[in-house]
Amino acid sequence: MEKQPLPTDDDKTGTAESEIDGYAGEEGQQGSAEPAARAGWNSKIEYFLAQVGFSVGLGNVWRFPYLCHQNGGGAFLFLYVLLMLVVGIPLFFLELAAGQAIRQGSIGVWKYISPRLAGIGYSSCVVCFFVALYYNVILAWSLFYLGNSFQYPLPWEQCPKQENVTVKECEKGSPTSYFWYRKALDITDSIDETGSFNPYIVCCLLAAWTIVCLGMFKGIKTSVKVMYFSSIFPYVVLFCFLVRGLMLDGALEGITYMFYPKLEIWADIQVWRQAATQVFFALGLGFGSIIAYSSYNPKNNNCHRDAFTVSSINFLTSVLATLVVFAVLGFRAKNKVTDCIESNVKMLSDHLRSGDVDQSLVSAFDYSNPRSVSVEDYSAWFKQHGNSVPGNLTDCDLEKEMQKGVEGTGLAFIAFTEAMSLLPGSPFWSALFFLMLLNLGLSTMFGTMEGILAPLTDRFKTLANNKTKLTIFSCIIGFLIGLLFTQRCGNYFVMMFDDYSATLPLIIVVVFETFSVSWLYGADRFLDDIEGMLGWRPHVIYKYLWKYICLLAMLGLLGATTVRMFIKRPTYMAWNQEKASEEYLEYPSWALAVLAILIIFAMMPVPVGLIHAVLQDRTKQTPRDTEIGQYSIVSTDDKCETPMTDMSELDQRSGTAASLS
Repeated sequence: MEKQPLPTDDDKTGTAESEIDGYAGEEGQQGSAEPAARAGWNSKIEYFLAQVGFSVGLGNVWRFPYLCHQNGGGAFLFLYVLLMLVVGIPLFFLELAAGQAIRQGSIGVWKYISPRLAGIGYSSCVVCFFVALYYNVILAWSLFYLGNSFQYPLPWEQCPKQENVTVKECEKGSPTSYFWYRKALDITDSIDETGSFNPYIVCCLLAAWTIVCLGMFKGIKTSVKVMYFSSIFPYVVLFCFLVRGLMLDGALEGITYMFYPKLEIWADIQVWRQAATQVFFALGLGFGSIIAYSSYNPKNNNCHRDAFTVSSINFLTSVLATLVVFAVLGFRAKNKVTDCIESNVKMLSDHLRSGDVDQSLVSAFDYSNPRSVSVEDYSAWFKQHGNSVPGNLTDCDLEKEMQKGVEGTGLAFIAFTEAMSLLPGSPFWSALFFLMLLNLGLSTMFGTMEGILAPLTDRFKTLANNKTKLTIFSCIIGFLIGLLFTQRCGNYFVMMFDDYSATLPLIIVVVFETFSVSWLYGADRFLDDIEGMLGWRPHVIYKYLWKYICLLAMLGLLGATTVRMFIKRPTYMAWNQEKASEEYLEYPSWALAVLAILIIFAMMPVPVGLIHAVLQDRTKQTPRDTEIGQYSIVSTDDKCETPMTDMSELDQRSGTAASLS
């Protein structure tokens, strides 16, 4: 039986307008088989906050700026927009339309389209669970830093001393690196060394899962209330940081380095792979969360417009975050380069006094005020005379400084914290930043958990009747398994899960999704269903995008990702305590086995579901015309009925479905 949106205040008037607007349902449905726990959006704003909150996450702040900077700046932006238009938005629209049409979570949607592909939904749930496990650990780290931000000076501003002697590890590295690796993580030198549990991070992880549980235990009715703050607050913080960042010395240099176009990168296949992967993960394709959220929409909601709106907001957020990141990192890099130049000019001054250097080589500098030497003047001098001067002079390159620690946790917990410690009122900016990270992560966690809970409660009636207990149980299990990441080597496992546990399985899931809709169910047939929902037919270009462009692009991405994993042995970034520096190490054999198990476990439901459906077909010789969701590769005309329209007519006859416009 087709699901109905739950009633809202507008529906109480019983007007025809409420039926057209759609965010209302039939009050007091008789004989409905749906559990009362399934909710609906009270307004379009709630739905937008949920979709935008899920798609805009930590990756927009610390992954997109790094990729943009490393892969050609402005040229990468053009490539990203191109791939979003021809691959990202069509697939996003496909998931929105499927969820809205069938009114189920990911398991129900793909089982409806083809019982043999029900495993796709289960795979999405498994991947969502993997992501939730490590994603909440990042929220725990944010909580730890947030708690440490309410003191002056900040604990990562200066190196600590033991018996009036500066700690060597901090002296060799930097205060922010020392605080992150030693105080926050107390990290081991490699993934082979497990170490004990970190009690501070364990407590923060418990707090993070408690927040998620409190926000989810009543379903979207409670989570959306949190999203009114968690989805909007990050934009307020980003605009505050942008205004403050543009006022800093070095901000314009940082933004210039960021957006300077390098068109030659278009010839590099790895850049296309990274751009496609970022589009894929930025929109949250394959997780099932998009389907789950759209399943709470009324049938006549304009999901086509939603696809473009949410995708555009996502992209503009990434650009805004990139401006903020490189304005602040430009300021940090300018400070470091200025200190470097000052140190080198003082060294040159000493050489001049001792007569080791010809005065004509360095006569242009003002030795009485070393900080007055500009970056451009020093760089020009170093290129011409740097090798002629004795000593360990460095080039003090601004771009090299900007490339240090600008990805992932290195950006948030090392580079950005160092930059904020240089600002007046640093505790305020630090607390604001980590509160923003916490809210970005929370809204994404709500979507990820909905991608797990909604399909399971839709599929199993017992779970639907005990959804609150299921939510609490899931959070408890998530916390207990998440203790793995609170060991001293936990950061290495976070990187492992982040890099490998979701990438391949999600790409495979989306390949199956695209193939099942465009070829098995039929692209024309799917467009017919969308026309029945919206009252108008989307452009025929979607048929060819789904059938050819998107499918080939995802297969290409799958091939490139798989080949890269086999050609280059997977590595992770480790912290060497003796050297007080980061270094890349290869994963040991047992870790590679864990990676393989994670990927296989995530994909196992697809073949298992297929085998189960085939065996059921053989044991139950049910007439083909009575099965829901059977498919055939056929062309359809305007008069051809589809399973979705058949269901709608059946529901209308039973008096339980909302009328379609």
